[in-house]
Amino acid sequence: MSTETTASAAASGNAATDRFRQSGKTTSIAADVERVNLLASKLIKAANDIVLEERVSYDEFNALKAWLIQVGEDGEWPLFMDVWLEHSVEEVATDHREGNKGSIEGPYYIPEAPEKKSPAKIEMRDDEKGTPLLFQGQVRSTDGSPLSNAKVELWHADEDGFYSQFAPNIPEWNLRGSFIADEEGNFHIDTMQPAPYQIPTDGACGQLIAAAGWHAWRPAHLHLKVSAPGHELLTAQLYFPGDAHNDDDIATAVKPELLLEIKPATEGSGVQTTYDFVLDPEAK
Repeated sequence: MSTETTASAAASGNAATDRFRQSGKTTSIAADVERVNLLASKLIKAANDIVLEERVSYDEFNALKAWLIQVGEDGEWPLFMDVWLEHSVEEVATDHREGNKGSIEGPYYIPEAPEKKSPAKIEMRDDEKGTPLLFQGQVRSTDGSPLSNAKVELWHADEDGFYSQFAPNIPEWNLRGSFIADEEGNFHIDTMQPAPYQIPTDGACGQLIAAAGWHAWRPAHLHLKVSAPGHELLTAQLYFPGDAHNDDDIATAVKPELLLEIKPATEGSGVQTTYDFVLDPEAK
């Protein structure tokens, strides 16, 4: 077994927790008393309703308490929230958009990846395993105009299902990059086709999955953030047709609009796909 495959849920979870704390995403939270009261009261009522309706026993209550403690000790709250709740938050946040459909960010985004002018090749090992993938397209506004110098951030797992900076013995920026489109908003990125993978199963989230009889699989996907001045940031995941878990993704993040069309590469080996992004202008 390679040392790469020894990545543990606790190590990955704690890395995700640390990244979230460093992300600055909590610095703008305003403690509106009425809003906190509303949301916290509804959450607590929903939990109590379940206890009463399902006649939860003390043994089950104590098992839940122990599991919640374990989630924190494993650093898996980002994983739990991103897998089982973020898809609904994302839907609320983007239901006004006329442009592309988005998807969840997930716990493995790292900002400030190496920036390159398109066309370009993503950072990868000399002996990177897998099928070469050409990912290309155009970034436009909702009025059809191309967005010059739009930024396309791309990151994804390798063929073994691991993300750089969240598993050992992988170069820091492996399969991560920021790419600047040309004057017509066109981008052309050479990368590798990712593989489906299971979310970590040796920690608290894995215990829940096993106890509930669920599976832990996510279909193969590309992560993206697409941005341009004066336009709303688009966060998305794009999926590959024919994947066994497109219909039962553990994170419930697959949408029909996010499925790629994969074709044999017109030059060299591997495959290619074209996917255009349409961004909504920022509200004035």
